[in-house]
Amino acid sequence: MASVALVQACQDARRAYRNWFDSMSGRRKGRRVGHPRFRSRKDHRQSIRLTRNGFALHGDRLYVARVGDIRVRWSRPLPSEPSSVTVIREADGRYYASFVVEVAATPLPVTTADIGIDPGLTTLATTSAGELIASPRHLRRRERQLARAQRALSRKQKGSANRQKARVRVAVQHRKVREARADHLHKTALRLIRDNQAVYVEDLAVSGLARTRLAKSVHDAGWATLVRLLEEKADRYGRTVVKVGRWFPSSQVCSMCGVKDGPKPLSVREWTCGGCGSTHDRDVNAARNIRTEGRKVAAGQAETLINACGGDVRPASVLAGPRETGTRRSAA
Repeated sequence: MASVALVQACQDARRAYRNWFDSMSGRRKGRRVGHPRFRSRKDHRQSIRLTRNGFALHGDRLYVARVGDIRVRWSRPLPSEPSSVTVIREADGRYYASFVVEVAATPLPVTTADIGIDPGLTTLATTSAGELIASPRHLRRRERQLARAQRALSRKQKGSANRQKARVRVAVQHRKVREARADHLHKTALRLIRDNQAVYVEDLAVSGLARTRLAKSVHDAGWATLVRLLEEKADRYGRTVVKVGRWFPSSQVCSMCGVKDGPKPLSVREWTCGGCGSTHDRDVNAARNIRTEGRKVAAGQAETLINACGGDVRPASVLAGPRETGTRRSAA
């Protein structure tokens, strides 16, 4: 193995331990990070990362240290000189080369359109304009093929060549699901970013929803991936993505008059406002409320950037005295 790959593996291990220590001390925000574990990936995804000292490009071939020249089938020309490459072996036996390159921002023409998005399971997303973006349900559509391939794998003797072939067939089915989902999410995110100057989305707790009985449907929809792609494409094309707080009652407020009617079960798809008498589709009404709230959040963020002076307005913390740390008795 090339020494560059070993150096990168050590850096990954160092980063994992740093994240663990920072998570325990409270310096790292977000989900708690556990102790790094060794994970054997003999039959799963494997990868090595090489910097400029470990690879080179020779025309249409990729030179990898300790391996030699490899013929590559290019999916697209590289926009700039790569700084590193990650050679990936997927579980189905395919090899990929992923390059890190610098891509210049290409802002799109400014438009006045903006849109609110309410994610869902029956439909992937409902927009404030009333558009329903269908959810292809890629995993659900291939469940029969996956079950058949998994049953065939379970019948094979462990360690046999036939079991290895059956394992590859299962991996191929999962690859088709993964690539179809990624293709659909990329195209959907690009269309939304291209047509709108600002996109307002709800900041959902996907990790929490994935622990419910709807876990398979939540993962199949790919909400978190869609939001991440929206943010990435917005940075590249000069657009704005604003997240609305997850506790905002988008489904309880009338988008016409602002009256809050209270929570409603998921079985209620249409409801009539008690204040103005308007009849709303649940998802379209939620998307419109997300759009209105998103505009307020964006305006507040812009005002904060304008009025911020860079100083800390909070008083400095003062250590408690020896008599202030204990619990005092009340006067009663």
